[in-house]
Amino acid sequence: MEIKASTFFTPEQQKDILRAIKRAEKKSSGEIRVHIETSLEGDVMDRAAWVFKMIGMHRTELHNGVLLYLAVKDKKFAIIGDSGINAVVPEEFWTMIRDHLHQRFATGQFAEGVTEAVILTGEQLRKHFPRMEDDVNELPDDISFGDPYKFSDK
Repeated sequence: MEIKASTFFTPEQQKDILRAIKRAEKKSSGEIRVHIETSLEGDVMDRAAWVFKMIGMHRTELHNGVLLYLAVKDKKFAIIGDSGINAVVPEEFWTMIRDHLHQRFATGQFAEGVTEAVILTGEQLRKHFPRMEDDVNELPDDISFGDPYKFSDK
């Protein structure tokens, strides 16, 4: 069976990830996105940074967006936080999230790993960027797939 970004997670797993994003964003002004591609050309951090920009993560008012990027065929992932969140989270926070994802992914628990990473990220966002009364959802919560420039699945 061919691995493809859009079908890597079951519909129920996608709903679980989306629920975790919505739950995290209800308590914070931060924005969390999950982007999945089938394959990757080049460096995973470079690609994730490009996706971060292409889907508008850098345009949040408080610069508190976080992207969880997965290239499923290549078994690579990256977590990118914008300057606002990076300025306030402990230095080891992203390493802890990375290590947690590695552990889950090593046992084939991909959806659980992503969901838990979203929840852990949401806790930091809530701590440093609590939801304000006038908060608006600046970015879509849905999982995006494939090349965001082409809006297709690689």
